[in-house]
Amino acid sequence: MSENVLAFPDGKARTTRKTTRFREMLTSPETSFIMEAHNGLSAKIVEETGFEGVWASGLSVSAALGVRDSNEASWTQVLEVLEFMADATSIPILVDADTGYGNFNNFRRLVNKLIQRDIAAVCIEDKLFPKTNSFLGANQPLADIDEFCGKIKAGKDAQADDDFSVIARVEALIAGWGLDEALRRAEAYHEAGADGILIHSKESVADEILAFAKEWANRSPVVIVPTKYYATPTDHFRDVGINLIIWANHNMRAAISSMRETSRQIFENQNLMWAEENVARLGDVFVIAGNEELSEAEDRYLAKRAETKAVVLAATRGSKLEDLTVDRPKCMVDVRGKPLLHRLVGSFNDAGVRELTVVTGYKADTVNLPGINTVDNPAYETSGEVASLACAKDALKGECLVSYGDIMFRSHVLNQLLDCEADIAVVIDANWQQERAESMKRTVDLAACSRAYTGDYFDDEIAELTRLDTELDTESANGEWIGLAKFSEKGSALLQAELDRMESDGSIASASMIDLMNRLIDAGAKPQVVYITGGWLDVNDAFDLARARNF
Repeated sequence: MSENVLAFPDGKARTTRKTTRFREMLTSPETSFIMEAHNGLSAKIVEETGFEGVWASGLSVSAALGVRDSNEASWTQVLEVLEFMADATSIPILVDADTGYGNFNNFRRLVNKLIQRDIAAVCIEDKLFPKTNSFLGANQPLADIDEFCGKIKAGKDAQADDDFSVIARVEALIAGWGLDEALRRAEAYHEAGADGILIHSKESVADEILAFAKEWANRSPVVIVPTKYYATPTDHFRDVGINLIIWANHNMRAAISSMRETSRQIFENQNLMWAEENVARLGDVFVIAGNEELSEAEDRYLAKRAETKAVVLAATRGSKLEDLTVDRPKCMVDVRGKPLLHRLVGSFNDAGVRELTVVTGYKADTVNLPGINTVDNPAYETSGEVASLACAKDALKGECLVSYGDIMFRSHVLNQLLDCEADIAVVIDANWQQERAESMKRTVDLAACSRAYTGDYFDDEIAELTRLDTELDTESANGEWIGLAKFSEKGSALLQAELDRMESDGSIASASMIDLMNRLIDAGAKPQVVYITGGWLDVNDAFDLARARNF
């Protein structure tokens, strides 16, 4: 699998895959640190602070859900929380999965689901399901070594990402079974395929943790959770080669303290004066939630497109389809169970274009799709495309699309056109000679442009349409106009003015859309080219219809 490398604010280069980045932390000769989080907000704060990883604590997630740390929250409920955490952050997450939520089968299913949600690693402990928190009670029973080894093997066999890590948490010291038992279990779990050993203790001093690390001698990465022995200097852990230190539950505990004090102050004071001076600003909430990005996205996807209209030219019969258009126009021919026009309207609707005017003519009464307006061109048999467009002149206001009624295209084609901010923009297929070899037997709307398509993703130099012509030689043609154009508010005004001039000079009845576009160019307009390379087709005959049904 290919990997990109990103430069982060701290100057370190990291691979983009979270699983790989966690494994790099786990196996680094330098001691790494990860911080507890229990929901999307706390995970964002952990990343914002500078930590390179998140510990999704079972205790903290349970507490945040208002239940005990005894598997009272189902694994699917925990999974939903993890999905929010993973979506909210770009750093790897190590999940505290208690005992794996059951036997080997439950655990291997969990591993698959975690990887699907972009979780980097999982930690399971060798106790019995349902688990009991390590700091409660004494002499907690432990899982059978062979059974736990089988669970580890099942998880490793199930992982679809080779860099996903399974950490085995040894609870022998917690249970009072001593250092020898802890080492025996750690060796068995290491042999079973565990990527690291989390050695746990509830003593207030780190003596047994340091003794384990010295005896273990870096046979595999060691992870610790110094919640109880927090007074031990971190350098002591570095000296014995601890790979990863988890600060395990302090964000949850800090939240409890802060919320209690804030609630008490508001309750007693019956006002917000203390709270407003001591809690995070409301603006901070909006920042960490990403509202600025949403605002920018709304400008891209809503503000510009919400008022975009479309006029679809669909007046002709399509005689080359013969019997298929005896009782309906070409736009209503069936394409996999739905009329061609239905699919075109759906493409517009998916892009946020809801106000559509369809110009009808032949068998106009059969064009009765919901959600469209129709205007009739009664002279469709003796007039051309521009006459049909003039019938919908009242709809040509503001930002407006003009489309032939017999085309189909992939969603990216329309999205590219809508993103173009030119007053007039046209979609040109630069791949027309390869994609449209059969079309050389028929009329093709060829385009001459100010510059050819380069295929360079970073090439942002604008190309302008200089001429449309069915008679262009192939050396002069830069592509084929697909019959789709966009006009800004100013562009729509230019279009209406040109239609008025064509009505005055008597040329409108017989004019084609090619004639209209060339007149606009001659009048000084500079239509911008939106190049595509295939991803569309038009329907003129039975061959095209067969392609459309497989499109």
